Amino acid sequence: MNRKARRERALAQSHLFRRYGKGRWIRPQRFENSARAQELQEAATAAAQPVEASWNTDTPQMAGGPTTSRDSQAQLLTLARPSLAIRALNNLSYGVTPSSLAEFNGLGSNDAQRLQNYIDWQLDWTAIDDSAIDTRLNAAGYTTLGKSLTQLWADHVVPDPAYDVRMRPAWEIQRAAFVRATYSKRQLREVMVNFWHDHFNVTANDFASGPVYVHYDRDVLRKSAFGNFRVMLEDVACSPSMLFYLDNVSNSRSGPNENWARELLELHTLGAGRYLGFTDPFMVPPDPEDAAYPSGYTDIDVYETASAFTGWSLKNAHWQYPTENDGSFVYRQAWHDAGPKFVLGRLLNPEQPAMKDGRDVLDRLASHPGVARFVCAKLVRRFVNDTPPAALVASAAAVFRQHWQSPNQIEHVLRHILNSSAFSSAWGQKNRRPFEAIVAAMRAAGSDWTLRPAHSKSEDFLYRFGFTGHAPYDWPAPNGYPDTGLAWSGAGSYATTWKMLNWLTETSEASVPLLPVLQLSRSEVASWTAPNLVDYWCRRLLGYLPDAARRQTLIAFMAQNGDPASYVITDTDTWSGTDLKRHYNQQRLRSMVSLVLMTPEFLSR
Repeated sequence: MNRKARRERALAQSHLFRRYGKGRWIRPQRFENSARAQELQEAATAAAQPVEASWNTDTPQMAGGPTTSRDSQAQLLTLARPSLAIRALNNLSYGVTPSSLAEFNGLGSNDAQRLQNYIDWQLDWTAIDDSAIDTRLNAAGYTTLGKSLTQLWADHVVPDPAYDVRMRPAWEIQRAAFVRATYSKRQLREVMVNFWHDHFNVTANDFASGPVYVHYDRDVLRKSAFGNFRVMLEDVACSPSMLFYLDNVSNSRSGPNENWARELLELHTLGAGRYLGFTDPFMVPPDPEDAAYPSGYTDIDVYETASAFTGWSLKNAHWQYPTENDGSFVYRQAWHDAGPKFVLGRLLNPEQPAMKDGRDVLDRLASHPGVARFVCAKLVRRFVNDTPPAALVASAAAVFRQHWQSPNQIEHVLRHILNSSAFSSAWGQKNRRPFEAIVAAMRAAGSDWTLRPAHSKSEDFLYRFGFTGHAPYDWPAPNGYPDTGLAWSGAGSYATTWKMLNWLTETSEASVPLLPVLQLSRSEVASWTAPNLVDYWCRRLLGYLPDAARRQTLIAFMAQNGDPASYVITDTDTWSGTDLKRHYNQQRLRSMVSLVLMTPEFLSR
């Protein structure tokens, strides 16, 4: 039976497909989901108009977020524009700290020079001493982060251990994400590692992927965070976490599986917007930028890509190879469909050398102008605006293609985006997602608390944080956490994030607070008048003073029935229900700090 006949039989036997015309098959659920996804994306794009940083006072909504027909009484308020240092650090890192602000301001004599030097410093990440992070993680009891892939497999898979032992590598990576984002000096690298985790999403708590998740984070995504996209594509394709997650571990000529192939095209490279369904591949128009490439991909491209990656598998004690069981990648020639393939406008010859079919597909994708535009649009969306400026996307894509074979390709692209006028002028067009908000609060408020494995307060932290819907690397679908304000502007998202921020200000471990609000207030504010306390904490957490009306609201809350200009609040925490200016002062101070953390100024970047 020839290859075409085999595919026809397999499709006919599958409940996932229906015949649509002569020689064509559709997956009804895929078609419905794609149509719905496109409808939602079009609605979001139409709604998310770029506006000055704003806050909807009737329906809580983040700065620059879209309005809807239900917001009939919406009022858009312009936020104060902070200095370039504050804006840049909020976008290039996980938030401003006194030390990071001093570092930035010491890098030149003017804003442009300081920004360029900071970008250069952060991109040269190997020159930044970050050994304190390793010391902190080791002291906190992390035991799997340094294990090799074969060690992870031998310790957490082969013995079929208890669930908490099996999943410890994934859980340690999730906890370490908070630690690194909060304390690492390599801030831009941490931002980019989490960007790639969303782009090449593998759910950490996946039963098969979790035991080797350390390898995926360390040896695949961290390795190439500033490196080469083509290298990262192949590393992702060969990683056991992704092989399990998208089922390519079992993709063979006798049992083809298209999951990896479809997501490679739809999520990792060309994007769902370039999916052309059941168009005849020979009828696909050329890309407007480079006629040597098709403008999109079809279902036939998906099937052919799946065939190209047959045999890319894993040594996992498969019944045909029971003695091979160390978790490492393996190419099984006996499983590979060696026939000719036609992918993205190119013929792949039959009987090619080992792995060449898949590598040819990756080369074709990595050099494709549509891939450059898709990846660069996501990068610009992360650093600049939910509606990426077309001119910056186009110029960044040109750099992406120019350097597609350079070992530091992504560094070139980032340097181009981050030195653009669109970046330097960006403010208020992005929301802090829950992870970013919590980490920014810990950084700005001077936290010295470390999440730990198998630790009660850390478990409490993660349990509460889970309600925000943004636990690190825990998005269940292959597309990763969304990176637009619209996705995080629901009442539930705000409420759970606010609750978590408030919990941080109120919580201690062994009498040591997670956020040292009282300690800093005692050492940094000489006279505890309401304006002094409010202004200190606004400047520390925001980098500047908020809107005058919001500042006065905070002062009134702190002063209660005392005169804000003259009354000095005592450092006490006793009941005084008949004189509110003396009533639980320390708790009121912590609550005032949590209110600052809930402002649109703090939750915008």
